Amino acid sequence: MLPVALVAVVAVLWWLCSSWREAVSGRIAAVLPGVRAPLLLIAHPDDECMFFAPTILGLVQGQRPLSVLCCCTGNYYNQGETRKKELFRSCAALGIAPSNVTLIDHSDLPDSPTVKWDERLLSSLILNHIQEKNIDLVITFDEGGVSGHSNHISLYHAVRSLHSSGKLPEAVSKASQPANHYPARY
Repeated sequence: MLPVALVAVVAVLWWLCSSWREAVSGRIAAVLPGVRAPLLLIAHPDDECMFFAPTILGLVQGQRPLSVLCCCTGNYYNQGETRKKELFRSCAALGIAPSNVTLIDHSDLPDSPTVKWDERLLSSLILNHIQEKNIDLVITFDEGGVSGHSNHISLYHAVRSLHSSGKLPEAVSKASQPANHYPARY
């Protein structure tokens, strides 16, 4: 009797997990129709899992080839080399191919909660990546950087600057418009 009950419990759990996965994937597909090449723009290794893991999983399950652009090595505590490796392992665990992960190591983009990154430099790097990868959606931090981190906020301002100056490709501009019925923060 116990083995039959155990099999029944496992079957129900499997069905619940499958249903949840399908619901999440369907929700992402409904919210982002026509998006073919989304970009997750982050400041540091660990931002992908700390702030964006549910979004990443939904996009990956929706069969979208997600790219990640990480704008610094995360060397605030002199652990940049370790954090680079962690970024690639984390992305792999989330279903993102290493070939779709780009990490910028630029001396003018230090990992620091008090340093505002140069908007022109950052905008240029982001735009080059968007054009190179034919990106049609940019996902990044809101104006508060979610956690208030200056580097996160710098990403928001760089993308906002690209958008308001008309430098983003038209497809990105349309896809990046905030939908009024979605909250600005999680």
